[in-house]
Amino acid sequence: MTYRITAVCLGNICRSPMAEAVIRARVEDSGLASQVLVDSAGTDGWHIGEDADPRALQTLRSAGYDLAHSGRQITTEWFIEPGHPDLLLTMDSGNYATVTALAPDPVARGRVRMFRSFDPALRDVPAGDPRLDVPDPWFGAHDGFIEVLAMIEAAADGLIADLPTLMGRP
Repeated sequence: MTYRITAVCLGNICRSPMAEAVIRARVEDSGLASQVLVDSAGTDGWHIGEDADPRALQTLRSAGYDLAHSGRQITTEWFIEPGHPDLLLTMDSGNYATVTALAPDPVARGRVRMFRSFDPALRDVPAGDPRLDVPDPWFGAHDGFIEVLAMIEAAADGLIADLPTLMGRP
């Protein structure tokens, strides 16, 4: 049985593709690659079919991550179609609100988490709280992408530690 994780941001060209690459690498390093699929999507359709932002790709490559990417948009159907994500990780409180609003029922809403809620330093911060936001680096300089990568890596480490429990395994 495959467990599916989808990282979600606004346009699916900066934060969520970076999270996809980092989570996928952590999943591979943990030996769970045959059991876990990782992808990403955006809440808006502006960049469907596009590659990730060049600054995001450069930041990932500099840190040793690979990413082949094509922008996608999440819809309500993602919650009900076969092969739906088991865990949707939103990058900020705005996207958390959007994705939970797309969820057709309480069970589906329960599959949505803010990604940084897995950061051990932020575990006690409630869902939807802006302190859990991964800021959008798109409007800023390259340093913003480096800061975002550090946030993503910290949350990904916590996610991997929790993954056996999330997958229903001891």
